Amino acid sequence: MSTKKELISLEKVHIPRWNELPNVDLYLDQVVTFINSSLSEFLYLNASSEKSSKEENQIITKTMINNYVKNNLIEAPVKKKYSKIQCAKIFVICILKQVYSMSDIYNLIDIALKNSTVEHAYDRFCTLFEQALTCAYKKEDFIDTDSKNDNKYLLKSVLLSCSYKIYVQNVI
Repeated sequence: MSTKKELISLEKVHIPRWNELPNVDLYLDQVVTFINSSLSEFLYLNASSEKSSKEENQIITKTMINNYVKNNLIEAPVKKKYSKIQCAKIFVICILKQVYSMSDIYNLIDIALKNSTVEHAYDRFCTLFEQALTCAYKKEDFIDTDSKNDNKYLLKSVLLSCSYKIYVQNVI
């Protein structure tokens, strides 16, 4: 039987908002380092997925990002550099892949961007995810003050499912 993990500190849960993302394009290694360091405080690998390779023990790897490009989840890099938009999408993918398939993630990103700018959709995603994760850890309800907005309700539902999975993984 494995030992119980220490619960995450909710104060450490912060996804960089649009204005906190680098304003310069990044090389693949830089993207991997930036995202792994930002998410490592609260996203953990399943014990069964831990392997000896350094790349396989990361939340995001170069291989994963290359696969996201091949599967059209993110745009191809320009001159081997990734833009702010691509970094934002990779953050979203890293969180959603805890629960959802790549085709579901593609559809969810498409829905989010239909009626919103990337900047607004990304910041809303980050804020609502942090709220959902806090609710999961504090065992509180995620109050929906805007239940009439179908897209926002969908996003909250998606983020709650991810938050509950993260909570369970950190407790067992």
